[in-house]
Amino acid sequence: MFKFIKQYAETINSIEIYPIISLFIFLVFFIVLLVWVKKMRKDDVSEMANLPLNEANTNSTL
Repeated sequence: MFKFIKQYAETINSIEIYPIISLFIFLVFFIVLLVWVKKMRKDDVSEMANLPLNEANTNSTL
C-alpha cells in the first residue's frame, strides 16, 4: 500500500512544496500559541488551572 502511494506521489509535479507549506503552517500555529500563552495574565492561568477542581462547575445531575 505504501509503495503505491509513494509511486503515485512521485508522479505528481511540484509535490515538494506541500511539506514546506505544512511545516510553515505548523510553525506559525505553535509560535502564535506560544505568544498567546506568554501574554496571559497570571490570574487567568491560575483560574484555568483550578477549573477542574472547582465544585461549583461540576454537574451533579449525571
